[in-house]
Amino acid sequence: MADKKILLVAGARPNFMKIAPIIKELKHKKINYYLVHTGQHYDEKLSKIFFEELEIPKPDINLNVGSNIKKENQIEEIQKRFLPILEKENPNAVIVVGDVNSTIACASVAKEKGIKVIHVEAGLRSFDKNMPEEINRIKTDAISDFLFITEKEAHTNLIKEGISPEKIFFVGNVMIDSLKNNLEKITHSKIMDQLNLEKGNFIVFTLHRPSNVDKKENLLEALEIIEEIQKEIKIVFPIHPRTKKAMELFSLEDKLKNMKNLLIIPPLGYLDFMNLVLNSKLVLTDSGGIQEETTYLKIPCITMRYNTERPSTINQGTNILVGRDKEKTLSEFTKIKNNQKREAIIPEKWDGKAAERIVQILIEKI
Repeated sequence: MADKKILLVAGARPNFMKIAPIIKELKHKKINYYLVHTGQHYDEKLSKIFFEELEIPKPDINLNVGSNIKKENQIEEIQKRFLPILEKENPNAVIVVGDVNSTIACASVAKEKGIKVIHVEAGLRSFDKNMPEEINRIKTDAISDFLFITEKEAHTNLIKEGISPEKIFFVGNVMIDSLKNNLEKITHSKIMDQLNLEKGNFIVFTLHRPSNVDKKENLLEALEIIEEIQKEIKIVFPIHPRTKKAMELFSLEDKLKNMKNLLIIPPLGYLDFMNLVLNSKLVLTDSGGIQEETTYLKIPCITMRYNTERPSTINQGTNILVGRDKEKTLSEFTKIKNNQKREAIIPEKWDGKAAERIVQILIEKI
C-alpha cells in the first residue's frame, strides 16, 4: 500500500480521540496519509491540548470553517472547502469518523468524486431523528464503502438498512484504543490536586446536547437534578461553551452560584478530564463517548438522555438512561452512593486493537 494515499478527516473534539490511534497505526505501517481538520469546532487552546496530548501531528490543512453557523450552512461550507483538497490530493480513500457535520460533509464530497469512503464507528443508532447526529450517521453509512463497527448491534442496524454485509467489519472501538494508549499518562494528571478533590468523593457532570440545553425548561430540569445531588456530594462541572451560552441567555447563572457544592470549571484537555472520570464516584452526562469510556473503566454512568446509540454500554456496561427524570436520577444516584453497583463487563473487541484491525483491512482491501 506504499503507493496509496489515505485522507483522514477530523472536525470536532470527539473526533480527535478516534483519529489518534488510526494515525499511529498508519504511521507504523508506513502508509501515506494526509490529515484535514475542518475546523468545525475550533478552540485554539483546547485543540492544541488535544493534539499534543494524543500525539496527533499538526493537520496538513485546516479548513477553518468555524462553529458559528447553522448546521446546513456548515455542511455546505465544509463541502465547498473540502472539494479542492480532494481534487489536489486525489486520495485512494477518505476516512471519516463519528457523526459530526464534518463526517457527512466530507463523505458526500468524496463519494461524488468516486473516492472510496471509510466510516469508522458506523452503524450506531439512537432511533431519534431529532438528533442531528442520527441523520449524519444514517446518511454517512448509506454512502460508505467500508463500515467499521464498534459493537454487534451496529451490524444488525446496518443490515436492516440494506447495507451489504461484505462492507461491514467488526473491529472494536478506537475510543478505547486512545484510552488504553494514554492510561498511564491519565493516571499522572495533577488535576485532582489542583481542584482539591478526593478519590471517589465527587461526581463528574457534563451537559451539552441541544435537547438538554437549548430550551430553558429542559435546562432547568437538568439543573434541578444537580441541585439536589450536590447537597450530598461535590459535583465537578467542566462547562461546555454551548451550555455556558445557554445559561447566560436564560439568566440562570445565579441558580448555579447558589449551589455551594458545585464546582464549575472551564473545559479540560483529554488527560485531565479522563483522570477526573477515573477517580469519580460516578459520571452524570449526556455525552455519547463518555458512556463508552466509563464502561471500559467500570465507573458508574448515569446518562441524561432518553435513548442511546451505544446499547452495549447498557446491556454490558455501567450505563443507565434516565433522561431528565428527577426521581429516577436520584434513585440511581442513591444506589451508586450506597455502593450498589451493577455488574459490568467490557464489550467484545474493546481491547485497544481496533486501529490495528482497521489498517490491516485497508491494506488488504484498498
